Amino acid sequence: MTGAAVALVWANVAHASYERFAHALHFLVNDVAMVFFFALATKEVVEATAPGGALHSPRRASVPMLAAVGGMAGPAVIYVALALAAGRPELLRGWAIPCATDIAFSYLVARVILGASHPAIPFLLLLAIADDALGLLILAAFYPTGAIRPLEFAVLLTVAMGLAYWFKRGRTRNFWPYVAGAGLVSWFAFYRGGLHPALALVPIVPFLPHAKRDPGLFVEAPGLHDPLNEFEHWWKLPVQVILFFFGLVNAGVAVTSVGPGTWVVLAAILLGKPIGIVLSTALCVWAGLHKPAGVTWADLTIVGIIAGIGFTVALFFATAAFPPGDLLDQTKMGALLSFSASIAAFVAASLRSATMPRFPRRRPPSHR
Repeated sequence: MTGAAVALVWANVAHASYERFAHALHFLVNDVAMVFFFALATKEVVEATAPGGALHSPRRASVPMLAAVGGMAGPAVIYVALALAAGRPELLRGWAIPCATDIAFSYLVARVILGASHPAIPFLLLLAIADDALGLLILAAFYPTGAIRPLEFAVLLTVAMGLAYWFKRGRTRNFWPYVAGAGLVSWFAFYRGGLHPALALVPIVPFLPHAKRDPGLFVEAPGLHDPLNEFEHWWKLPVQVILFFFGLVNAGVAVTSVGPGTWVVLAAILLGKPIGIVLSTALCVWAGLHKPAGVTWADLTIVGIIAGIGFTVALFFATAAFPPGDLLDQTKMGALLSFSASIAAFVAASLRSATMPRFPRRRPPSHR
């Protein structure tokens, strides 16, 4: 957020110098450094889907997974419909921008609104992990960075994964060979193959040996020293610095850049996320599955609104979808304004509290 705030001020005070700075660092930040951001996201997916993980049980995983699908399909459908209705087919390539959920900010807002111990919080985290996994697939499948070279990609990625498998079979307990060896080959596979190189460690992270049980959703475990957790311990702070520069390089747009793309992204987020999540959960219940215990439909609606905070991943999708220009600036503004989902969630929570029936307290029985 600090990087984004500095970028917004800089871009509106000295636009030309900001553009030169952002252009100079764009490749290094977006295509190289962000590799480690997506690697940490993959780490959570790997642990959650491993035996004992929160998403390993099909019965437990099915509802948040399907809710995540609905939470991505709803915004995408509304985005496409609004872009066509506005007569702006050139916006269609950005359909994935409103699908993103920023886990960190959504989690913080949910804790403030619902309370740290509310049963909807784990559901939101499970949904966000599933959203991350689907988002990585979307980025790889729909947003190539150049001409697709499937043979070159397949050969290099096979070598990278073979190296990672060899390290694992050899019981390599240091994460650096996986990252600097297999990860580097994987980066060239994505780069030369025409796919986004920020995903380079996504197929490598699952090979890192990890603890038999997941310590919890987004729970750092300082006492665990397996390679996967050591990777998180080492990269946790550097990724914070990377995210500062990501915000600084990508969030700088002139406030005059607000346009049709901004409102299409924002409307798709504010409407599509809660509609998609609630409807898909309702279909799960109709099919015989159970929504999370202690979570009401009003809670699910608030969770759906909160999940609309896209920020980091939404900005990344915008930069992947559009080249520099008006469309990119407009959709970036929509991604930045997705923070308004937190205000909408506060309003929804206030309305829920105001409409809840209030009953007089009963006096405890007198024991005379």
